[in-house]
Amino acid sequence: QVQLVESGGGLVQAGGSLRLSCTASGNIFTIGDVGWYRQAPGKQRELVASIPKGGATTYADSVKGRFAFFRGNAKDVVYLQMNSLKPEDTAVYYCRWTLREYDYWGQGTQVTVSS
Repeated sequence: QVQLVESGGGLVQAGGSLRLSCTASGNIFTIGDVGWYRQAPGKQRELVASIPKGGATTYADSVKGRFAFFRGNAKDVVYLQMNSLKPEDTAVYYCRWTLREYDYWGQGTQVTVSS
């Protein structure tokens, strides 16, 4: 059973930065696809950024140039660096890992950006 744990969320003023981390229960991030998603109140969950296995990192248009998704030195952690945060970035952020029929989500971490 894979477990994903997000951390790093919090309250920040507009223009500020946060770094989210997602830690897995095993060294799985190099053998599957990993992504960050977010869900704002009353809205559908949306993809923020993803790193497919062997592929290039992709970003939602709304975060391009402000967010960076990268792997840590350890194989069981990935990060989402969020800069120039805007109130519309307020949401619960989730980490997701998939490999064939396996699909795991973390519990989410709240990010709140005040204006």
